[in-house]
Amino acid sequence: MSDVKMDFSAFILSLNASALIHLGEIPDPVSMDRSVNIAAAKHTIDILQLLSEKTEGNLSPEEQKLIEDVVYNLRIKYVKFSKG
Repeated sequence: MSDVKMDFSAFILSLNASALIHLGEIPDPVSMDRSVNIAAAKHTIDILQLLSEKTEGNLSPEEQKLIEDVVYNLRIKYVKFSKG
């Protein structure tokens, strides 16, 4: 079993990594292949946005900044990818 502590920040960073894999920004850690699944990337970004909205007012300032930055940066990458 892994010794990695799962907290809100680790969860957000995990979703961020998933979105980056789906956008082809980083390789899949298992296959080491880069592939794009734009629908899965959008779905993951939408989940992060939903979490941001539903946790508003209940996060530490650091957690709030993290989720806002992650959502913003992923949206920028998604839009750039979508435009080609």
